[in-house]
Amino acid sequence: MLDRLPVEIVKRIVAKIPDTDLIAVSKVDRVWWQEVRQEAYKRWKNYATTIGYVRALGKPFEKGNVDWITFEDVNDFYKRWIDRLTEDQLYIMEKMLRNGMVVDPQERETIEHALSEHRWGGDPWGVV
Repeated sequence: MLDRLPVEIVKRIVAKIPDTDLIAVSKVDRVWWQEVRQEAYKRWKNYATTIGYVRALGKPFEKGNVDWITFEDVNDFYKRWIDRLTEDQLYIMEKMLRNGMVVDPQERETIEHALSEHRWGGDPWGVV
């Protein structure tokens, strides 16, 4: 039944699926695979954009110019936020790689490097 839905409906359904279940629904058929791939790339880009915004938000606190809260509290919150966003982004990237959704060799290399850095406790994006 799922393989007979119009593409517009598939797009709307795929957009609502959480990251953890996204790749699994790509197995329905070719249309679902294509829509999941597009949605995964969109989420990957959104995570990267959000990480950039968070980095920009953290810049004023790097110097410790915080009167109402300690620098350590702000820095810890900032690091936890970045770590969570990075883990979510890497999850999507790894699932895409393992399910054949990444065809560009440079993207494959970027993902493999980021995953390797993260596994060894490093910061794949050099953020914190």
